[in-house]
Amino acid sequence: MQALTRPYGGALHYRTDGPADAPTVIFANSLGTDLRLWDAVLPLLPRDLRYIRYDKQGHGLSTLGGGTDITDHADDAIALIEALAGKPVVFVGLSIGGLIGQTVASRRPELVRALVLSNTAAKLGTVESWQARIDAITGHGLEHIADAVMERWFAPAFRATPELALWRAMLTRTPADGYIAACKALSRADQTAATAALRLPALAIAGDADGASPAEVVEATAALIPGSAFHVIPGAGHLPCVEKPAAYAAILSPFLRTHAHD
Repeated sequence: MQALTRPYGGALHYRTDGPADAPTVIFANSLGTDLRLWDAVLPLLPRDLRYIRYDKQGHGLSTLGGGTDITDHADDAIALIEALAGKPVVFVGLSIGGLIGQTVASRRPELVRALVLSNTAAKLGTVESWQARIDAITGHGLEHIADAVMERWFAPAFRATPELALWRAMLTRTPADGYIAACKALSRADQTAATAALRLPALAIAGDADGASPAEVVEATAALIPGSAFHVIPGAGHLPCVEKPAAYAAILSPFLRTHAHD
């Protein structure tokens, strides 16, 4: 178990895989998940790279900090990169993780050599939609929204498997205060102008059955960055690295081989 002490208190839980002196890829996970989100896809990625994944604050084993602005989450990622990488990284972010990646790349461009935007956008949802979710959780707990979230996360074929129960449990066991803080950050986050100013290699990945960030929303965000690539994974929802890890790795691996090395 590895932890980074944050300057403003508390700790971030992270894990590293791969050679310690190799170029670094950092992964930021989605709302309501922890670093296990990447378990299925990591073994399929190039072995000559170092992979760092972490529980964003208020999720998994990480403690909650400020958390109510996307810059709070970006500060955590920046601290990880500075403490563990020592060189610019490829940043892979899914959902809110993609918004974190966009924020890091715009605020500290020297730390990000390439950006992967998975099932995300420059702006996700509305103030009203996030407040409605916060109200539902405050009144009834995460269990109250779990079934609806599973429908957005996964395509019907995956929802028919026993594994669905494990991801549902991950969601419902997320600390409510951490989940709500991240919802508040999402309600305020709009990286449209900042992302349109980015000039770096970028790859966007979507699922054609994503009920949280539909493929056309991901594509519109990719279009903000000149020269970006965009791929859709058939039969996948919001978490294609879980549902279709081989297809996900087939898209991500060539990008990493091209852009992770000096």
